[in-house]
Amino acid sequence: MTGGVADRRAGRSKQSARGLDAPRRRGGMLAPRPQQPSRDRFGRFTEWIARAMGTPVFLLLLTAFVAAWLAWNTLAPVPWRFDSAANGFTALTLMLSLQASYAAPLILLAQNRQDDRDRVQIEQDRQRAERNLADTEYLAREIVALRMALTEVSAEVLTRDDLRHELRALLDDVDERRAAQERPA
Repeated sequence: MTGGVADRRAGRSKQSARGLDAPRRRGGMLAPRPQQPSRDRFGRFTEWIARAMGTPVFLLLLTAFVAAWLAWNTLAPVPWRFDSAANGFTALTLMLSLQASYAAPLILLAQNRQDDRDRVQIEQDRQRAERNLADTEYLAREIVALRMALTEVSAEVLTRDDLRHELRALLDDVDERRAAQERPA
C-alpha cells in the first residue's frame, strides 16, 4: 500500500514539475489567438470594398439589380410587388442611399490608408535619394583624389615616349663616341 502512495506522489511531483516547466495551453473560445489588430483588418476590409466598388463588374451587377427591382415592381402582379412605382420606388431609393452613405466613408478610409502608405514610401524614397547622393558625392571625391594621385605619380613615371627619346639620345651619344674613336687623330 505504501508503494502505491509513493508511486502516486512521485507521479504528482513529476506532473507538477512538468507543469512548472511547460505551462498548459488554454483551449476553447478563451484561448488567446495571435491576430493582427482589428484596425488593420478593418482597413483591409475598406480597401477591399473600395476596390470592389470601382470595378465594371460591380457597376454591371448594380445595374442588373436595379433593373430587376424596377422590372419586378412594375411588371409583377400587384400583390407580389413590394415597392410601389406610385411612390417613386421609395425602398429602392432608400437602399441605394444607404449603400452610398456607407460606400463614401469606406472609400475615404481606404484612400486615407493609401495616403499613409504613400507618405511612408515617399519618406523611404527621400532617405534612399539622400543615401545615393551621399554615396555619389563620396565616389566623386574618391575619383578626384585618384586623379590627383595619378597626376602626381605620372610626373614621376617614365612614359614610352620619354624612354624612346632617352634611348635615341644615348644611341646618338654612342654613335658620336664611335665616330670620334674611328677618326684618325
